[in-house]
Order: sequence, then C-alpha cells, then structure tokens
Amino acid sequence: MDQAFIEDMQKALLAEKKKLEAELSRFAHRNSKAVVAEYDAKFPEFGDDKDENATEIAAYSNDLSLEDALERALRDADNGLKRIEEGTYGVCKYCQTQINKERLQVRPTSTSCIACKKTLTQEV
Repeated sequence: MDQAFIEDMQKALLAEKKKLEAELSRFAHRNSKAVVAEYDAKFPEFGDDKDENATEIAAYSNDLSLEDALERALRDADNGLKRIEEGTYGVCKYCQTQINKERLQVRPTSTSCIACKKTLTQEV
C-alpha cells in the first residue's frame, strides 16, 4: 500500500476517534483509573418522583448500551492507528493478504479481507 493512502486512512481514523470521544463525553466521563480508554456513563438526575426515577433508569440503561457501542468503535479506531504505527495496516489478520483499498475506504477499521470476513460470518 502506498504511503499517501496510509496517511489518508490515518487522518480518517484520527477524525473518527475525535468524533467518538466527543460523543462519549456528552453523557459519560473518562475513567482515569482504567488502563485502556474506558468511559463511565453518568447517572441522570431528573428528580425524586417515581416517574422521574423510572425515567432516570431508562435513560441510564440506554446510555450504557450506547457507551458500549461507542467504546468498541473507539477501540477499533485506536487499533487501526496502532496497526499503522506497526506497519501492519491493511493486512488481513487471518490470511495475511492485502485488504482491498475500497474496503478500507468504506471501513478504515477493517482487520480482515472480504473472503475471511465472509468465512467468519458464514456467508460463504
């Protein structure tokens, strides 16, 4: 893979990382004691009535699900950046072949080629 393409993917991954961190910061705070980037959703305070308490629990539950999805996407972006540093970006982690550039442009965090992904998801 050429250096210009790798640099474009690095920019895309950095932009994605920034966007994910901003989204997470809207409803969660970063856990400073965690070894890897980890966030903790804030428990909302709407009031003391039973209805408000139920709404707090529902909102917190939704935030936990969103936090989990965003943290996974953030880890994927971080792993992509790490692979760029290591010189292994764009190489399938299963068969060690080059991942198609078009696949990486659509999903810069891809770690597998289309053939391996289909095999893993049993789409063959």
